[in-house]
Amino acid sequence: MKRRDRLVRQIKDNLDFLIGSVSTKGLKYEAYNLTTKVDGKTRTRHIPKDMVSLVRRMTKRHQRLKELIKELGTTNWLLIREGVDLEDYGTL
Repeated sequence: MKRRDRLVRQIKDNLDFLIGSVSTKGLKYEAYNLTTKVDGKTRTRHIPKDMVSLVRRMTKRHQRLKELIKELGTTNWLLIREGVDLEDYGTL
């Protein structure tokens, strides 16, 4: 259960995230964009230059969050196989 509690805590710590990738374009000046899919279509949004580092951190959080959720799913399955009642932990 300690592993599960750690994962839940780490997931909560990574909830400020953005989905997409940061790209740069521009020949005369640097311009930054966040590219993501919305309803199956690629959307590109301009990122103000002073916000680029924050947006990069937030997109990395999304990647980390996906890893943590996958690990939590595996951990939950192992606990269920051992007969642990996850409802006792208030998250179901």
